[in-house]
Amino acid sequence: MKFLMFLGSTRDSTPPKPARLGLRVVTALGKHFGETFSDHEVEIIDPLEWTFDPVFKPHFAYTRSQVPEQMDRLARKIEAADGYVMVSPEYNHSMSPALAHMLNHFGSSLFAYKPSLIVTYSAGQWGGARAAMTMRGFLSELGCLPVSAMIHIPAAADALTESGDFQSGEDATRWQGYFERGSAQLLWWAEATRRQREHNDPHRTIGDFKRDPRQRNAPD
Repeated sequence: MKFLMFLGSTRDSTPPKPARLGLRVVTALGKHFGETFSDHEVEIIDPLEWTFDPVFKPHFAYTRSQVPEQMDRLARKIEAADGYVMVSPEYNHSMSPALAHMLNHFGSSLFAYKPSLIVTYSAGQWGGARAAMTMRGFLSELGCLPVSAMIHIPAAADALTESGDFQSGEDATRWQGYFERGSAQLLWWAEATRRQREHNDPHRTIGDFKRDPRQRNAPD
């Protein structure tokens, strides 16, 4: 199966001040998933490696011949994935604007009927837990329902080295057990939803909202 791990940080300075902690987090998660998802593919989507026009226009608003190649390439990756890991810092008790901006370019039909795992982090003591609460509604609207287990990493600079390793062996054992609950739920739901999609295609039997927001309206 295929999983996409979205990094919700565009902090880009040399050196970063404060550090780009999200990169440490996705590196640590990548190592964890490399061990526990050894039979599956996990790809990190770093927003610094993807560019969109400064004037917002979502993928589905372009005609087929006009959609930017890079945007279309990411859309195909999203559609082909079986699950998602959403990694975000906390901004004003909410999810990363960079992550929301990237995801908002793509319609819910690409994400729908697949699971997601919420991972948040912070330099302080809360680990981005308040942002995670807002992400639940956001991801549910995209259709990639978040699993119940979430991962929060407080004081990420103290917990992780720049190479994505935990600061001590004792910490590594505890953190790996913590990561395992979220990744195990993600894998379980990804396997279940993939089998069900193959058995009964929801895009055909339920349909997608692709033409007009009024498709969602209750009858007059």
